[in-house]
Amino acid sequence: MTILKIVNLSRTYMKGQVEIPALKDVSFDVEDGEFVSIVGRSGSGKSTLLNLVGGLDTPTAGRIIFRDRDLAGMKRSGLALHRRKSVGMVFQSFNLVAHRSALENVVLALTFGGVPRQSRKPLASDLLAQVGLTQRLNHRPAELSGGEAQRVAIARALANSPEMLLLDEPTGNLDSSTAKEIIDLVQGLNRDRGLTALMVTHEQDTAEAVSDRVIRLLDGSIAEDSGRRVAG
Repeated sequence: MTILKIVNLSRTYMKGQVEIPALKDVSFDVEDGEFVSIVGRSGSGKSTLLNLVGGLDTPTAGRIIFRDRDLAGMKRSGLALHRRKSVGMVFQSFNLVAHRSALENVVLALTFGGVPRQSRKPLASDLLAQVGLTQRLNHRPAELSGGEAQRVAIARALANSPEMLLLDEPTGNLDSSTAKEIIDLVQGLNRDRGLTALMVTHEQDTAEAVSDRVIRLLDGSIAEDSGRRVAG
C-alpha cells in the first residue's frame, strides 16, 4: 500500500526579486515498509524535499499525499498534527533541548503528543532502552557522545509511534564507526518493525547498501530512481 505520493512537487524561494527553484516537478511514490534514500550533492533539493514531507515547509506547486491527506492544502494546525502523529524526524544536528536530560527530551515529545502524564517517563525509558541508552537516561546532550545524542533523537522521533521516519543526514556529524551503528539501528527499525523510512544523505554507498530504493536528485529534479515507481 502506498503511504506517500509526491505529485509534480515544486518549491521556489525568493531572493530579493530573483526566483530560486529548489525543487522542480518531482514525482514518486513510497510504499509501506520501504526504506528509501534520497541522494544528491549539496543544493540538489534533498532537505527541501524532506522538510515538505515533514510539514515544516509548504510547496509552491504540486501535491504531497500522505495516506489520503494532501499536505499541500493543509493549514498550520493540520501540519502540526502531521508532525506530531504521522512522522518522526531526525536531523543531522540532533536538535535536542540542551538543558534537559535524555529522558526529559523524550518525555517532552510524549507531552506534545498528548500522552498522559503518568505514562510519559515509563514510555520514555523504554524508548531509550530500545536504542541502547539505558545507562544514559539522566545525561544532558553535552554529556553524551554524538552517537548517543543521535540515539536520543531517534528515540524522540519514535515517541508517538509515527508511520514514517524522516532522516536528514543522520550520520553527517558522526565518525564512520558511529555512523554505521546509527544506520544499523535505523535499518533494524525498518526491517523488524516495518517502519517506513525516508532518508536524505550525500553518502551514495551507504544509501545503496541499506535502502530498498535510491532516488538521486540533481538541481531539484529526479535524475534517477532505482525503483522506477514514479507517480503519475
